[in-house]
Amino acid sequence: MSATVQITIDAHDPRALSLFWREVLGYVHPAPPGVELAAGEDPLAAWDAFLERSGVPEEQRNSASALEDPDGTGPRLFFQRVPEGKVAKNRMHLDVRTATALRGEERMAALEARCAELVALGATRRERHEPEAPTSIGFLVMQDPEGNEFCLD
Repeated sequence: MSATVQITIDAHDPRALSLFWREVLGYVHPAPPGVELAAGEDPLAAWDAFLERSGVPEEQRNSASALEDPDGTGPRLFFQRVPEGKVAKNRMHLDVRTATALRGEERMAALEARCAELVALGATRRERHEPEAPTSIGFLVMQDPEGNEFCLD
């Protein structure tokens, strides 16, 4: 029997970090349990109302956030608030695969263009790795707004 995967990311500000990754991946925030969202309804506003109705104290309302692939094929992402900051390189990171069909300068130009978009959202560009045949077709190393490394591939 196979299992599904949820990727959990520690964060100081789960809601803000989920907003960043929502834009990076094209994912969506799910509705609260038992809540049907109307077309165009803001799921985060629905969460705010749900948590208030549920009596969750305001200081605990940003303790977690989640994202799901709207197509249902990618893993769920779960952001949980932790008190400590990031102190070392990630032992695991996400590869955001945006130019898999491209090669050479066309690929690197596409990665650079996406990098610029993500920097505008709060990411930091770290390194560029040029294509090295036959083992690498090139990639960019980046960090999300809380310093978690990821690659544009």
